[in-house]
Amino acid sequence: MKKLILITGLLGSSLFAQTNEKIEVPYVPFPVKMGKGFEAVQANCLMCHSFGYILNQGRQSKKFWRGKVDKMIKHFKAPIDEKSAKIITNYLFEQYGNGKKQ
Repeated sequence: MKKLILITGLLGSSLFAQTNEKIEVPYVPFPVKMGKGFEAVQANCLMCHSFGYILNQGRQSKKFWRGKVDKMIKHFKAPIDEKSAKIITNYLFEQYGNGKKQ
């Protein structure tokens, strides 16, 4: 019972946190490159995460991008068919690739 009261008190104490300063959340624009295959990225990738996730990967090889697409399909159960996976991989490599296949 004492543990429950302690946990409730600790969790509830954050409700009383206050600040007198104005807090401004910065806007971070993500420069999206339009190109062949962007529609597939928009339909399959951006429904779950922002474009910033893609940009934060940096310039990578085609194998890397295919691995990311496969990871989204296998581990995160993204409903992406093989045709769309190829289109997405090609788009990511063309727009955000490093020119290397491997």
